[in-house]
Amino acid sequence: MNPFDLTGHVALVTGGNSGIGLAMADALAAAGAGVCVWGTNTERNAEAAERLGRHGGDVLAVPCDVGDEEQADAAMRRVTGHFGRLDSCFVNAGVTGVPAKLVDTELSEFRRVTRVDLDGAFLTLRAAARVLVAQGEGGSLVATSSVAARQGQPRGHAYAGAKGGLISMVNGIAVELARHGIRANSILPGWVSTPLADPALRSEGFQRRVLPRMPVGRWGRPGDFGSLAVYLASPASAFHTADSITVDGGYLAF
Repeated sequence: MNPFDLTGHVALVTGGNSGIGLAMADALAAAGAGVCVWGTNTERNAEAAERLGRHGGDVLAVPCDVGDEEQADAAMRRVTGHFGRLDSCFVNAGVTGVPAKLVDTELSEFRRVTRVDLDGAFLTLRAAARVLVAQGEGGSLVATSSVAARQGQPRGHAYAGAKGGLISMVNGIAVELARHGIRANSILPGWVSTPLADPALRSEGFQRRVLPRMPVGRWGRPGDFGSLAVYLASPASAFHTADSITVDGGYLAF
């Protein structure tokens, strides 16, 4: 049997209408999975659904603000109502903060970021775990963190704090839910060219000071994460849990 054949598998990808999330969703659909994407932008949701639908599988796009508890729970009910089950959940929805010195950072701005990047991840993972535990057939939970959780990120306290907390939360979930056959892992992307990151990556400072520190000589691409998503959804990763997988082109090692 091909462990990477996801026929009959149902995957949810939050933030699945652009960037890394869309690349994950596309790879999952190409491997045969039925895929649901959540996003707040209904136009991009529709575009993502059209792209994923070209693989011939079942696709659903649901508008959802993951930081809203009622919306997250209602969106999960739509997933199970449409597909009848859930097998994997990829938590990718996120926002970045407004760069500011620590002494000038407003609590409201800090909470605007953590509301999505940490609270929203918790609400999504909790809703998915409830479904997987009730099904009793195991499953995979995956959360997109960041290398910002591993290195100091000045003027990015909310984002880095949320991404660091996400790793710890996922590790706790992995230990707690292992007895249910549910594995949980986090992915730490480095500098990846996405609509969210491109304004910084294209700046003169990043081109001059950061790009030369990339051993692979380029920024990451969303497509670099597609095969990893298929692996983490598939039976091939059945013994792989409580891990933080760094995909950064060697940036942290240099």
